[in-house]
Amino acid sequence: MKALHVITGLGVGGAEQQLRLLLRHLPVDCDVVTLTNPGAVADGLIADGVRVTHLGMAGNRDLAALPRLVRLIRSGGYDLVHTHLYRACVYGRLAARLAGVRAVVATEHSLGDSQMEGRRLTVGVRGLYLASERLGRATVAVSPTVAQRLRNWGVPAPRIEVVPNGIDLTRFRFDPLQRLRTRRRLGLPEEAYVIGGVGRLTAGKRFGILVQALAQLPPDCWLLLVGGGPDESVLRRTAHEAGVADRVLFTGERPCVPDGSPGPDLPSLTSAMDLLASPSPEEAFGLAIVEALAAGLPVRYASCPAIEDLPAESAATLAAQVRGGADEFARAIAAARAAGPHPRTAPDAAHHYCITRSAAQLMDVYAAASSSSPSPSTSPQGVSSS
Repeated sequence: MKALHVITGLGVGGAEQQLRLLLRHLPVDCDVVTLTNPGAVADGLIADGVRVTHLGMAGNRDLAALPRLVRLIRSGGYDLVHTHLYRACVYGRLAARLAGVRAVVATEHSLGDSQMEGRRLTVGVRGLYLASERLGRATVAVSPTVAQRLRNWGVPAPRIEVVPNGIDLTRFRFDPLQRLRTRRRLGLPEEAYVIGGVGRLTAGKRFGILVQALAQLPPDCWLLLVGGGPDESVLRRTAHEAGVADRVLFTGERPCVPDGSPGPDLPSLTSAMDLLASPSPEEAFGLAIVEALAAGLPVRYASCPAIEDLPAESAATLAAQVRGGADEFARAIAAARAAGPHPRTAPDAAHHYCITRSAAQLMDVYAAASSSSPSPSTSPQGVSSS
């Protein structure tokens, strides 16, 4: 089987890093096309030996990109097209069908209750999504929560498959030597209690809550924010106004690590933390939380389908939900610290999301999409089903 993955961009982000990790475990000949922004993850994919093409799309309404994508799919002789993220799903599904590819799969990485990838869920956004969804064979949800949101949106249940995000457990295993080295490199005191926050620095992630919570915690508590984004200046100002600017460390977007592992140098950073906090109220999966659990970190979170969707016997013992704002997070963090350190080993919940399991589940979706007969209702007007 030869597959083409179409994604909106390849900067540092959860969906982008998940794609790179998946390609390392899929027994399929895969190429990648990015509509825009061939960033750090594109470089990593190329280092892995994956062919990456930048389509050069100028914006959401750059319709000239569609025939270019159709030609690329036709010339590549692909058996299956797999799309990722909203814009790529809209353009990629249509281009695949126009190019004569019947096996079209999409992964929904980021659907929340009120937004998708930062865009409001308007009638227009929903209508365009549903129109393009009918051109595919299956839509993959990264969690049962996302699957339910898709059903609520109007995607037929038989077309939805749940394939959770996966992690490389061995890569996130706690390393005490790495902890010491990373703290020294970042200028973190060895005895400090370090609270971590991982993700894009945007308003929706609510990292300001952690800055405000820090102001209520003892002076040996630090906040390590891993990621870049448009709200960094706002968060720096919040830290200054709260009087904790000297205890908030911004790492910016992290480059891929020298050994070529997918994603930034998160394992070294999670080793340096004592707790991960995630105040984001709307998550599709909660990848940073699962990675933190793999590192044996206690986690305090507002939303995490990856944990909430687990059966009770598999629930994470190190994770607890926090409802509220800065006051509640400050109390939850203080209580976790008072409970004392835990062994830095991964709980069962982290093992549930092993990347090899996710890759095997996705291959089942590929097999079904490749073998099923097309429905006349899924063929775009003017496109032959033969």
